[in-house]
Amino acid sequence: MTTKYDVYAIGNALVDMEYEVNDQFLAKYKIDKGLMTLVDEDRQNELLDALGGTPKNQQCGGSAANTIIAVAQFGAKGFYSCKVASDPIGNFYFQDLQDNGVDSNLKNQKRHSGTTGKCLVMVSADAERTMNTFLGITASIGKDEVDAEAIKNSKYMYMEGYLVASPTGKEAAIKAREIAEMAGVKTAITFSDVNMVKFFKPGLEEMIGPKGVDLLFCNESEAIHYTNTNDVVEAREALKKVAKTFVITLGENGASIWDGITFIDIEPYAVKAVDSNGAGDMYAGAFLYALTHKHSHAAAGKLASLAASRVVSQFGPRLKWHETQEVKNHILGEA
Repeated sequence: MTTKYDVYAIGNALVDMEYEVNDQFLAKYKIDKGLMTLVDEDRQNELLDALGGTPKNQQCGGSAANTIIAVAQFGAKGFYSCKVASDPIGNFYFQDLQDNGVDSNLKNQKRHSGTTGKCLVMVSADAERTMNTFLGITASIGKDEVDAEAIKNSKYMYMEGYLVASPTGKEAAIKAREIAEMAGVKTAITFSDVNMVKFFKPGLEEMIGPKGVDLLFCNESEAIHYTNTNDVVEAREALKKVAKTFVITLGENGASIWDGITFIDIEPYAVKAVDSNGAGDMYAGAFLYALTHKHSHAAAGKLASLAASRVVSQFGPRLKWHETQEVKNHILGEA
């Protein structure tokens, strides 16, 4: 059956604002390094005032947004369900999605007054990224933002784990997953952040549902915490009960992929890390592109690994269009 979209994604809509910082700044303002922390608007404004100047990068983001834009850059068709306000930064967000070839519910849905969410991404010299996020209006993303027709006309429905922190966001993700299951559309989820696993595991279990998902993305720490195991070898066995296929990214050690039959070890690409922001999002986007275009899990892993390594070697969570084409051609032989 021909589908209109390769991937439908649902997640938070956040304008990513990226700054370079040092460890002294993080310590002075009591910021937990390497984690995503939800903050209120006053706290975020305090940090923005302290940083001063314009951000090194600013673009529409949120984890799933970065992934669906990567999907589109590689040449697939994506749809994104999200929630932004009718403020100028919300207009910027919608335009940036359109400019990247991604359809969304924002085109035909009335936007409400309020503040569009922002993610303050602080990158330290060791390439570690620390995020302080004010969700703004995306905190109230709910079932109204779910586009059933777009889901039914997709090959994969992809959820970001960050939605579990919002009661209405979790409900929206569950609704999207149920629609996908009823329509025979494959389901995918990313755990997003180890804090989501530590503090919201029951909610993630609800999002995954009793049948499990077709595809799961997580890193080593998230896998171990979710399965309450001692190491990645134990964790990956336990994850077979959660997902039909999955990817555990292992940082400088590459990745371990379960394709439903066997484990595939993906070698890492040597790279000088500059900024880890968006690496996991790019990995998922490249992987989903490959799977929806009839490539093997091994090929998908190689494509995703190279794409993520390119993201890590520069500032910002995205590659340019011509860079994704170079990566695709190198691994898949596709121009």
